[in-house]
Amino acid sequence: MKHIFLLYDTSCFFEIVILNYFMSLTDCEMAFCSLEGQPIRAMEGYSVNVDMALKDVDPEQVRCFIVPGGDISHIDTDQVHTCLQELKRRHVLIGGICAGVDLLEHAGVLDGRKSIRSEDLDVVNDRHVITARANAYVDFAVETAKELDLFEDEADLQETIDFWKYHKRAPES
Repeated sequence: MKHIFLLYDTSCFFEIVILNYFMSLTDCEMAFCSLEGQPIRAMEGYSVNVDMALKDVDPEQVRCFIVPGGDISHIDTDQVHTCLQELKRRHVLIGGICAGVDLLEHAGVLDGRKSIRSEDLDVVNDRHVITARANAYVDFAVETAKELDLFEDEADLQETIDFWKYHKRAPES
């Protein structure tokens, strides 16, 4: 099963890079997609080659679908809305952070669910839909990784939180 990140010009990489790191350490099959399969330029200036066009994403093979923030006008389209609605119907984990949450809202993914739009929280996880504010990128990564069962145990989870959120040194090996 694939873990798909929808990228577009102005995507905010800082919001997803820790989650990407967690996934790479746990051998998740990740893929970056863009609307047309063309490279994108992230908000931070990185030029990123993507793996596929959105139309080539097989919803039956998607384990999670992540939308970072940025200028979502590039991706706020019927094609993306339809894809997100199909993924929601299939109970695929869908995550949005910052303006990515706006896209989920426009697509109807948040209908009937709690989110950062309805709760005064930095991260909300409700029935396979995770939403987060931009400043909660560490919490977003941890919550998504928890939902995907990427941590070995509670100690692994706590060590990860201590390191990434509280900037504590990792234990010596």
